Amino acid sequence: MELSVVMPCLNEAETVETCVRKAVSCLEDNDIDGEVIVADNGSTDGSQALAEAAGARVVDIESKGYGNALIGGIRAARGEYVIMGDADDSYDFTALMPFVERLREGADLVMGNRFEGGIAPGAMPKLHRYLGNPVLSFIGRLFFRSKIGDFHCGLRGFRRDSALALGLQSSGMEFASEMVVKATLQGQGIVEVPTTLSKDGRSRPPHLRSWRDGWRHLRFLLLYSPRWLFLIPGLLLMTLGLVAGIALSFGPVRLGDVRFDVDTLVGASAVVVIGFQAVLFALLTKAYGVAEGFLPSDRRARWLLGSWSFERGLVIGGLLALAGLAGMTASLVHWQGRSWGQLDPTQSLRMVVPSATALMMSFQLVLGSSFLSILGIRRASHPATETAGDDSLTVQQAVLTRSKADESKADESEEDEPDVVEAEKA
Repeated sequence: MELSVVMPCLNEAETVETCVRKAVSCLEDNDIDGEVIVADNGSTDGSQALAEAAGARVVDIESKGYGNALIGGIRAARGEYVIMGDADDSYDFTALMPFVERLREGADLVMGNRFEGGIAPGAMPKLHRYLGNPVLSFIGRLFFRSKIGDFHCGLRGFRRDSALALGLQSSGMEFASEMVVKATLQGQGIVEVPTTLSKDGRSRPPHLRSWRDGWRHLRFLLLYSPRWLFLIPGLLLMTLGLVAGIALSFGPVRLGDVRFDVDTLVGASAVVVIGFQAVLFALLTKAYGVAEGFLPSDRRARWLLGSWSFERGLVIGGLLALAGLAGMTASLVHWQGRSWGQLDPTQSLRMVVPSATALMMSFQLVLGSSFLSILGIRRASHPATETAGDDSLTVQQAVLTRSKADESKADESEEDEPDVVEAEKA
């Protein structure tokens, strides 16, 4: 079978029959060997019977959520290609050939673009059209260097094996972002075609909740980009704190009528520590994500994680600690010179604050390096008595071998669906 059209459904009695008939008509008119699947997520309004009467195969999906319904429908699909679309009659299921043609040309994922194809009046709320979709699509392009203009179009086509190889897991509306992000990270071929969006045919409000689902999309984009969530903010904070701290360590700084002194130095120290902690989190998140397979390996990550070690962290952390202790010793000598009496904070804090900052960063570095080593412990599937200590794989090794694992992942993706594979063989 060449094509499966999958529609998630939850109480769509008003529109599901129309959508199924349009999709069946498109298959017949273009002589496509295909099927229409309605992935029902627990409808109580008779949607299942209406869909079957129109020519669809209904698959019951017990786990609630837009993403769960689509994942279940994709797994049940028999076609080489899958086109998914909402069953609310907002997408034109008679115009699927642009998606099919690009899939036949070799694309892994074909995204519809509603902003290029046309949005009918009232089809998309102004909040979504002028703020939500443009902002989230821009963030997706910025974070992941994607060229997709409409990240959240519900009408899209893809190779079934390519989609299963992504390991999609999101249960809710953020499933739309997860598919694009993971396909981009894994280097799949992604193209866009213009598509239209009409006002849906339902009399009830949509399942989508603007602010809740918008936040879930944004949260997903952030969590899958440790560079933008941790690294870039951390580097900016560290740079700002270091520049201010170094300048204030030699004396007050005046900008116009404003005078910055040791109070600002304490704040600059806090900014440096926070930024350094964020950079460490970026490294740890990247290491964990690459080792577990949900973040891609890249040249910089392989170089950094391949060259870093717990011992190196101990050495650099020890040097920072020595610098901090030297500063603390100098401050004690300064205090002794004042006969252990009251000190002028504008002088003493210029020694104590940088020294305390170096000590805090040294301990952060040592603890971070040890945690990175803990992440590197990978137990083999053999009993511990048989491995005798040879059953661990470091994060660095996992990063270096992740690329090879990804190459064979697509070939093994259908092993998770033995029943479907056996049915196809039969």
